[in-house]
Amino acid sequence: MCALYAHGFPYAARARTLVWVVLGMVASVAVALTAAALVDSAALLVLLASLLAAVHKVACDATRIGPPGNLIFTFLAASSFFSPQHLADVPFHTGLALLGGALAWLICMAPALVRPRGPERIATARALEAAARLLRTPVGDGAAGARADRAARSGTAAAVNAAWHTLFLVSGRSTAAAVSRAGLERLLVRAESALSSGATGAEASGEAELLLGWARGLRAGAPLPSVQLTPAQAEELAGVAVEREAGAAGEAGHNVGREAGHAVERGAAHTFERGPGPARGAGCATARSGPGVAVEGGRLARNRPAFPARRSYVLHRLREPGSPLRPLGLRVAAGCALAGWASLAAGVGHPYWAVVTAASVFQANTSLSWQRAVQRTLGNLLGLLVFALLLPVIGLGPLAMVLLAFVLVIGAEALMPRNYWLGSVCVTPMALLLSEFGADHPAGELMGDRLIDTVLGAAVGVLVCLLVTNRRAAGRIDAALARVAHARDEAALATGSPDVPRQRACLSRDRLIAALGELREAMETASGEWWQRALPEERVAVAEREGHQALTRLAHTLGARVTTG
Repeated sequence: MCALYAHGFPYAARARTLVWVVLGMVASVAVALTAAALVDSAALLVLLASLLAAVHKVACDATRIGPPGNLIFTFLAASSFFSPQHLADVPFHTGLALLGGALAWLICMAPALVRPRGPERIATARALEAAARLLRTPVGDGAAGARADRAARSGTAAAVNAAWHTLFLVSGRSTAAAVSRAGLERLLVRAESALSSGATGAEASGEAELLLGWARGLRAGAPLPSVQLTPAQAEELAGVAVEREAGAAGEAGHNVGREAGHAVERGAAHTFERGPGPARGAGCATARSGPGVAVEGGRLARNRPAFPARRSYVLHRLREPGSPLRPLGLRVAAGCALAGWASLAAGVGHPYWAVVTAASVFQANTSLSWQRAVQRTLGNLLGLLVFALLLPVIGLGPLAMVLLAFVLVIGAEALMPRNYWLGSVCVTPMALLLSEFGADHPAGELMGDRLIDTVLGAAVGVLVCLLVTNRRAAGRIDAALARVAHARDEAALATGSPDVPRQRACLSRDRLIAALGELREAMETASGEWWQRALPEERVAVAEREGHQALTRLAHTLGARVTTG
């Protein structure tokens, strides 16, 4: 299960991330096994599993570890709480879990021996392919054409943002890594230009074919092509180098791409996204010594990161006013406990399934949680049907069960990030198979327990969302509006005064972009909550418009300083 994480990370970052995943997974299992050996009350075990599920949810959401998020941690820990256990066996079983995690680490890192630049090349190839699809999307009139264009732009923005995040994680300590990253950045800038391209007809088709050819070469391991950039794209590449060297690769880089993606999804026509002039980070370097290298005064230009360091970012998100993590953790703890107790009251033999189902339901707000409950229920019902069809194969013996679990893990990994309910179709029979490894249960009883626990977990999860509301979500919008106003004033000062140092102007830009991203996130979270006071939608719209206008003026100012310098 540890092998499901960090697939999109470069190998150096993947190695570090998987170590924490393995340690977190093993620690959770150790706590659960110890509780199973010492506690006889099933109700108390449900409570302990629910509290640990809340910790998993808050930690995974705060660190933004990515799919499959907290669900795998909670699934393994919750099932371990109800595994018959002797205290003397806990060290041995924990050691087995640690060995499994070590094996997962080795398997996930093994491709680095063959294709050490594989993850970043694949991420860039996906961005190129998404940009090619956007260029090939016909420009049609009416609602259907607008939806197709919006979907293509949203997909391209997401793929480009994911690729930037991957490239920002690439270490440039070795010459080979730095050269590879510089070449991939040039390709990615070219792919990103499709979002603001006005090309149509043969020109768009030719550019799409070129991008697809580059993508095929990246996937096949071919040498990086020579990419011609426009002056504006070259300035963007210089700004990216400054952003990376400034240490903004973590959260500032994430929010740059996220805010750009929101602008694309809303169909905004702001110059910040589509208009002429420099784009990301433009104007933050006066000279360049090769692609992707920004030099100022004979050394790399640096500016302070716009976000706290990663190790303090979790605490920052927990402490911020109106943080959604605190009510979300309370929802998970209460919902999982109530679902598990309801399962015990119904006489179900696997109450931890209800705990896991409830944990999977809780999302950033009530609206998203309701959607996830429907998806989870539908996926589990279809998964039970798949399990019934697989019963003849399961009856062949343990080896067949292991092979089936292997196939189902691959299916879940491939489908879950793209479509949750379809991924659940693979997860459900896999969970039932894992239950069969420890004991032999009648198939009908096993499927009945799963069905009841799914319905109970989903229903209780939605009910708890309605009862435990995030009443401070609107207050978070007010705080975000204040941050946007302050960052906009700083940007205006940097724009209006030629005496403001370039590094300070770049910092003002980063802060304004980050503030706009926080405002959009706060608004989206609050919009999906019920029992709220009226949201300041007009103030948010005005703040976003003025913020993007300030970014436009700041980008032109920085670009002019580069030109005149």
